Amino acid sequence: MIGFIIRFIISAFVLLVVSWLVPGLSVAGFTGALIAAAVIALLGWAAEKLLGEKATPQARGLTGFLAAAVVIYLAQFIVPGTITVNILGALLASVVIGLVDAVIPTELR
Repeated sequence: MIGFIIRFIISAFVLLVVSWLVPGLSVAGFTGALIAAAVIALLGWAAEKLLGEKATPQARGLTGFLAAAVVIYLAQFIVPGTITVNILGALLASVVIGLVDAVIPTELR
């Protein structure tokens, strides 16, 4: 349980840092990053269930990349005010988060 909480907090921190680096992506502070990370995790889980494991960022394919970008983009409509992103920002965020995940896999975070 503690590992899950730590991974969740680190994911929120990564999202916050990515929002500083990527134009077109804005997160409303650390609390907003926590909320957005929860929504992105739930949307990612749903995408994986609907599209299969190839739709996860860990698949490292084009499908996983696009699914991650769509998940990030849709998160703004579920929790308005905590995350704001345009299409380019979602695509760039997906690339940056994918690179972070390649260096520090989700299983280790």
